[in-house]
Amino acid sequence: MSEPSTAASAVSQLSAELEALLARELSRAWHDVNASFFKRAMKPPVVRLGDARGYLGRWHRDTRTLELARTFVSAAPWGEVLEVLKHEAAHQYAHEILGATDETAHGPAFAGVCARLGIDGRATGRPLPHGDDPELDRIRRRIADLLALATSQNQHEAENAALLAQRLMLKHNIALSERPERRRYAYRQLGEPKGRVPESEHILAAILADHYFVEAIWVSAYRARDGRRGHVIELCGTPENLELAEYVHAFLSATGERLWRAHKASLETRSNQERRGVLAGVMEGFRERLVREKTKNREEGLVWVGDAELGGYFRQRHPYVRGVRLRGHGPSDARRSGREAGREIVLQRGVSSGPTAATPRALPPKR
Repeated sequence: MSEPSTAASAVSQLSAELEALLARELSRAWHDVNASFFKRAMKPPVVRLGDARGYLGRWHRDTRTLELARTFVSAAPWGEVLEVLKHEAAHQYAHEILGATDETAHGPAFAGVCARLGIDGRATGRPLPHGDDPELDRIRRRIADLLALATSQNQHEAENAALLAQRLMLKHNIALSERPERRRYAYRQLGEPKGRVPESEHILAAILADHYFVEAIWVSAYRARDGRRGHVIELCGTPENLELAEYVHAFLSATGERLWRAHKASLETRSNQERRGVLAGVMEGFRERLVREKTKNREEGLVWVGDAELGGYFRQRHPYVRGVRLRGHGPSDARRSGREAGREIVLQRGVSSGPTAATPRALPPKR
């Protein structure tokens, strides 16, 4: 897979130790891809980092070498790195297993493998986790319009407007599910990889999956700059649902931190001991509110029965999914306080100038 001339800017060289760890992690990732997508049909190649510009990855038939661009792998999100790794593994499969030696690298055999396994088969450019959708700006404006309904200074009106926004998205998805044409799907990974995922973020992932028309899964990730493994949430869905779910994730994450700071100030303490309990309570409280609204929608005949095609896309990306049981902490004053605050959260349009760890990402202005 080659990169256009506007390649990612060079990054400072990794230390020899970090680069050795990165190469080992890439080899480990290849084994995971071989097991999950190719049923362990291939023999391990030589996985190495290369310095040439103009490409993201290359499969060298003669030397059985899978080469990835050092500058790309060192700086790109791990999800993008894995997509390029899968692309090159598909080249290896087409060559060594299907015996496609008399056609071009991106010929019918390779294209068929990518189509069957949901791998990005484009010859150039970085992977597109958000989906190559020319109408994404229009979708963002539509979501901005929906969330702008919740900016009323009157608390009661704002709450009703926020619930109306979600209700309109429910109607939108029900209407789309009744159309004969196929829907387009993409994936999106949110946040930075974490070594230990707190309970509040597990609850937030469940909120997105249960109420915002996406599939959610925690996937492994690797941070090349510090040589650490972690986990990051991945969402699968239509571009418009991904856009809204990402906004909700950022908004609730920032709102949870704000409510925790308010709780901490009320106790006049510097301790962060109750932080996890408060954040988990906030997410529980907001989820309870959504459940009540979902029950009301059902009573009015608005029922979302799911999206079978999305389920197929999700299983294509994640052929083997292992469930885990979340063990939460017991009730506490901090958790109860967070739950009460979470029940009062009102989704509003973002006001920040860009995505940060502390504030929701800005949506386009209402038109």
